[in-house]
Amino acid sequence: MVTRAQTPPMGWNSWDCFGTTVTEAEVLANAQVMHDKLLASGWDTIVVDIAWYDPTARSHGYNTDAPVVLDDYGRQLPAPNRFPSAVEGAGFGPLAAKVHELGLKFGLHIMRGIPRRAAELDLPIFGTEFTAREVADPEHVCTWNPDNLGLNHDHAGAQAYYDAQVAQFAAWGVDFIKADDMLAPYHDREIAAYARAIERSGRDIVLSLSPGTHLSTHHLEHLRANAQMWRISDDLWDRWEDVHAQFARLARWSPFQQEGGWADADMLPLGRIGIRAERGDDRSSRLTWDEQKTLLTLWAMGRSPLMMGGDLPTSGDETLDLLANPALAEVLRTSSDGREVIREPMDDGELIVWTAGPYVAIFWTGASSRKVTVPLASLGAGASGAHDLWDGATQDVSEQLEYDVPAHGVRWLRLT
Repeated sequence: MVTRAQTPPMGWNSWDCFGTTVTEAEVLANAQVMHDKLLASGWDTIVVDIAWYDPTARSHGYNTDAPVVLDDYGRQLPAPNRFPSAVEGAGFGPLAAKVHELGLKFGLHIMRGIPRRAAELDLPIFGTEFTAREVADPEHVCTWNPDNLGLNHDHAGAQAYYDAQVAQFAAWGVDFIKADDMLAPYHDREIAAYARAIERSGRDIVLSLSPGTHLSTHHLEHLRANAQMWRISDDLWDRWEDVHAQFARLARWSPFQQEGGWADADMLPLGRIGIRAERGDDRSSRLTWDEQKTLLTLWAMGRSPLMMGGDLPTSGDETLDLLANPALAEVLRTSSDGREVIREPMDDGELIVWTAGPYVAIFWTGASSRKVTVPLASLGAGASGAHDLWDGATQDVSEQLEYDVPAHGVRWLRLT
């Protein structure tokens, strides 16, 4: 068995900037910027998010009874008006090939279940005598997306449908699948069936599960056995309260991070987002510069996958420089035992400290900057120096770390 996602994946996802509406040209433009400016810093995956099979996709919502594009066996095909290279049944093969030529990996989003339209047309399931209507489960459908019906996993045709769908993805050259509506509620049979389909495809494909509202560590063993990434929250947007809530979630999940299985704190709403998104209008991220550094530092210290949500070609150089910081990949790929070691409420905020080997992150959640002191003894470490991983400054230390930390900010250090 291939060990997938030995370190947390780093990539780009179309959701925060384009919602359901991303086009082939936009995917390739982001892939080109990733190749040119971020690949050397560890970023290597391009993911097309939801509804790539809907030719009528729009911002700010989903289309009821969308004329989703299907093949003769009820499997989704990219809408040719948005993905011109997908004509004549080519699917994502040509687009994936172009992404691979740039040295990157190609991923896509898929909803749990079988297309509602496939059941209405009662299309056959590839390689079987079953039909979509026979295996569909109209009692267990997604509550927020109308595209699919559930699958009846007491029927052998349900597994056959996933096997055929994933086999097609593998033939296209897909490297990463984000499978949605899997975790809230927790669909254990669906997850296992999808993992089985990936194994049967014969291709090394990372399986990422969403969304993670109230995801419990009770499911850890099952998650590790079947997936490589699992979301630990609902969608995260460019609001400080969303970022702040992830401190507690990552503190709960960080002790369980290990090769091949990563708790995912969600996409990074940085740079230019909301262009044609599900939520909000065209904007630059509303997170302050210090909040953006806090987000990236927390994700890295908690070893969460990093999936950039902003449009790379139209985000500023300062955002790309932030993402290109080599410390992100360094900490994601080489650190161990990342954990929260201090959480101290103060008069107007919290002092939160994380350690991961020689790396230390000192967070301050208050609305005004604050001078904080952290004894080295409380970190279980001795050091003579500290190198700041954001500004590059180095200073001598003896018994304690003493820093001015900005509002909602961080000092990220490598102890020497």
